Amino acid sequence: DAQEDAGGRRGGKAEDHKPERYKMREKLLSIGDDFWIETDRGRRAFKVDGKALRLRNTLVLEDARGNAVYEIQAKVVAIKDTMAVSKPRGRDMATVKHALISPLRDRMSANMADGPDIDIRGNILNHEYTMERRGKRVAQVSKKWIAIRDTYTVEIAPGEDDALILAL
Repeated sequence: DAQEDAGGRRGGKAEDHKPERYKMREKLLSIGDDFWIETDRGRRAFKVDGKALRLRNTLVLEDARGNAVYEIQAKVVAIKDTMAVSKPRGRDMATVKHALISPLRDRMSANMADGPDIDIRGNILNHEYTMERRGKRVAQVSKKWIAIRDTYTVEIAPGEDDALILAL
């Protein structure tokens, strides 16, 4: 397995040049529910904590040692739903908004605080979509790579902040 720092970035080993795949549950959380995000090889990499006593619709992404890495909070603004990803008790790192909704394809935009925005395109509800920054693939989300019911995978390009991409 590739070494990761507390922020989810993979270190400089040779195997870091291939994408990392993570297994995610299709139905995220109810309040107070927790689950692990594992690599495709079964290693527990991140924990998603539903935080029963926190503000509504808040999830906390923790590293394998239990350190909070990102907070994810859904917000309803006017007609459009948005989601803010921030450092724990810190500044916003990204805001995800719907850009276009159609029956077959969704388009969302992750407005990043540090660096170029990430475009999210595909069938979001069916977990078949890509994330791109300036036309370069950052991540691919698919149910095709795994046969476990109610689960999909996220394949993240080398050099990305895995935790941030999973939070998005």
